[in-house]
Amino acid sequence: MELFDIRILDIVDIVLVAFLLFYLYRLVKGTVAINIFIGIVMVYATWKLTEFLEMQLLSRILGGFLGVGMFALIVVFQQEIRKFLLMLGTTNFSGRRKLLKRFQLRPNTSFNTDIHAILSACQKMAQSKTGAIIVLQRNNSLDFVKSTGDAMSVEVNQPILESIFYKNSPLHDGALIIEDNTIKATRVILPVTSETNLPARFGLRHRAAVGITERTDAVCLVVSEESGQISYLKEGDFVLFKDLEELERTLAKDLSA
Repeated sequence: MELFDIRILDIVDIVLVAFLLFYLYRLVKGTVAINIFIGIVMVYATWKLTEFLEMQLLSRILGGFLGVGMFALIVVFQQEIRKFLLMLGTTNFSGRRKLLKRFQLRPNTSFNTDIHAILSACQKMAQSKTGAIIVLQRNNSLDFVKSTGDAMSVEVNQPILESIFYKNSPLHDGALIIEDNTIKATRVILPVTSETNLPARFGLRHRAAVGITERTDAVCLVVSEESGQISYLKEGDFVLFKDLEELERTLAKDLSA
């Protein structure tokens, strides 16, 4: 056996493992799950070391623990596994869409959401401390939550958004869903996250925003009724931004991806 006898498949194997580890790190970064993940890696490394040193008893114990522990891991990491599968599916879909764009003879015009109008409405609502939650659909269908609210088909504009979330409006309770540049549903009931490590200052709107962005690739804007703060959520996490200009650039990039 030659020392440097490396096949193309070996390189592909290493790249795929690095790809999977990168996505796993993105999922557990900043959560309690990162400590569990590190613990699993340490137990696995110890098991391989005991196998290499031919410590048969300890090796069998660790091997049996890891074998049975796989079922427990599915329970412990069910939220992360769902997000991981969603990220893989979304990445694959986006890749195909980007590949098709390169062969288009005409410029792509599918992205025409009026982000400026949406953020201007959010800024006005933030100043008056009017609570709001706006979900912007991307690749995944949101029909399973649209059916919980009132169907609508209105082009996005700032006055409409402000009037929907006006405190005395019959439509203000619940989430609003935007697909492309059309308001598709209001008073939508969103799935609430089961995460327990969210700060106490975040209420039901924020928990619902985390929930829908955990289960789909949609992005979400939330205006706090208590503080007037605007939050942007993606993939179940809060995305930081320093001002509305940066948020507008980030949102435009995410919606066109």
